[in-house]
Amino acid sequence: MSDEPRSIRPPVLGAVIDGMTRCVHYRTPVDIVAIRFACCGDYYPCHRCHEEAAGHPARQWPVAERGTRAVLCGACGAELAIVEYLGASGCPRCGAAFNERCALHAHLYFEPSA
Repeated sequence: MSDEPRSIRPPVLGAVIDGMTRCVHYRTPVDIVAIRFACCGDYYPCHRCHEEAAGHPARQWPVAERGTRAVLCGACGAELAIVEYLGASGCPRCGAAFNERCALHAHLYFEPSA
């Protein structure tokens, strides 16, 4: 898994319903991020999509890997470092708002800081 920026938007797997990475589970106007899962390196819109489609258990990103580009903005396609995403309420590249309630699920994707 490379953490280099990509020039082409990576595929988002799972029950995606639109080009902004919304899925059947989370589809409000601000549900526009996908997470690259540490276990497989694939992007999914949410933990439920990964659970249903990946065929293996999810693994959290370790705190030591917070610099890894693992969050995709569905609005502009920017791949954000985990640390950028965790500290933002919207995309630092295009300004699109993110769902602030996603913080309730952050522990499913990222190891909590001590």
